[in-house]
Amino acid sequence: MKLTLGEFQDAFVDALYLRPAPQLEALTAQPAFAVYRNTVLSGAVEALRDNFPSVETLVGPGWMHDVAAAYVHRQPPCDARLINYGAGFPAFLEEMQSHHGLTYLADVARLDFYWCEVFSAPITAYLSLTDLAGMTAADLTHSHLRPRPSARWQWFDAHPAFSLWRCSRAGQPWSPAQPWVAEGALLSGDTDGVSHQPLEPGGCTFLDACAAGYSLEAASHLAEQRQPDLDFSDLLGRLLQARVFLPLTYD
Repeated sequence: MKLTLGEFQDAFVDALYLRPAPQLEALTAQPAFAVYRNTVLSGAVEALRDNFPSVETLVGPGWMHDVAAAYVHRQPPCDARLINYGAGFPAFLEEMQSHHGLTYLADVARLDFYWCEVFSAPITAYLSLTDLAGMTAADLTHSHLRPRPSARWQWFDAHPAFSLWRCSRAGQPWSPAQPWVAEGALLSGDTDGVSHQPLEPGGCTFLDACAAGYSLEAASHLAEQRQPDLDFSDLLGRLLQARVFLPLTYD
């Protein structure tokens, strides 16, 4: 049976990742194809390990290699830019929680992948404190603070995911004195690389609201509802310093 180019490409990818491809039996039976397949699979596994260094620190290289190989067979790369590979890996680790018992592992993986997304995000203009000079309260009330593509944040209710991630990524041991509490994280990127810092629940709610298109007034109100003791001026100053926002837009 003669295959179209698209059919051949689909079958070839299936064969590479050990899925049935009966149309290509003559090709896949050749020893050279097995060598090529092993090279491709090995490259995908190594890319996944590179993208999730904090996870590997927590579980060890042997376990990480085996789990990465299982993930590659289920969800092979679909983008040649392998820094983008692994978006589904945190959910995959969540599915395996009954096997590894590490309730925080998927959230640490999420932070690893946020780092990859922030690192590879396009560099855009950002809002600085000096851009707000001379603006009236009415101007700010109706403005929209839109997060840049190079910003990621999340609140983790169940565990100190940010501290676990930060220690693991730096290769530092976990201190028994570290409190086991909920934490939030903010990652932001620019020409000078990726920065990260803790973020309170009100800050996470504020950025969620900004990303959803709420005005500055409405977003700040939601943040203060979430965290009544929030120092909003301090929060806004830290977010501006982290270059989290695009230039202002208005209603």
